[in-house]
Amino acid sequence: MPVMKKERISLYYTVKGEGVPIVFIHPPLLTSANFKYQMDDLSKNYKVICFDIRGHGQSSYSEQPLTYRLIADDIRYLLDYLRISKAYLCGYSTGGSIALEFLLTNPDRALGAIIISGMSEVYDWYNEKRIILARLLAKAGAKRLLALAISWGNSDDKKIFKAMYQEALNGDTRNIAQYYNYSLQYNCTNQLHTINHPVLLIYGKKDKSFHKYAKILNEKLPNNELKFIYEKHQIPTKSAPNLNQLISRFIQKHN
Repeated sequence: MPVMKKERISLYYTVKGEGVPIVFIHPPLLTSANFKYQMDDLSKNYKVICFDIRGHGQSSYSEQPLTYRLIADDIRYLLDYLRISKAYLCGYSTGGSIALEFLLTNPDRALGAIIISGMSEVYDWYNEKRIILARLLAKAGAKRLLALAISWGNSDDKKIFKAMYQEALNGDTRNIAQYYNYSLQYNCTNQLHTINHPVLLIYGKKDKSFHKYAKILNEKLPNNELKFIYEKHQIPTKSAPNLNQLISRFIQKHN
């Protein structure tokens, strides 16, 4: 099991393939297992890098509370560890916010970003309540219930559900709750105009509550492309072929 040591933290990671590097970033509770289809397919042409955020999956518990800046620092450290100078950042859901944070704080280490069902802030009642409920369940120790619901919602068959569920159960509820909590606080909307990297925005046509966030990013990022897939929120698993094709075309265009 490949593990990177950073201070007192052990971060689990996987690297597959050769070529332009792409780092995938998962949302709370879920793990790098969420990107199995990207790892299997995109690694044929690219260097695909997946990792478990602190306190998630096979990475160790973090005494330092999770923030997006801290996770972005871990990604930079991982790139150093793998001797990679620059990479694309691909974030799913709240992982997209971390990709944006990386572009803002480590612009010299990024080639660009792919934001899947992501946001620069959370301000609508519907998504705020969903995140608050997930945070409360994590704090209450209801990890099995939360892992069951989220893994099932992100699965397209029994095999990947089992893998995602088992990995989710390995996480530490304290760090999971911190990740949810920080997603409610984070807001980089007023900084988006300073990001000059190419950014691919991908959203589900049926994911109506996130269309407002797609609009914000599309209007404020200077160099972006907005694409819609006929799917809901869970694009990496439920619309993997379309997603992988869009990512490939985007990278080919900019490299």
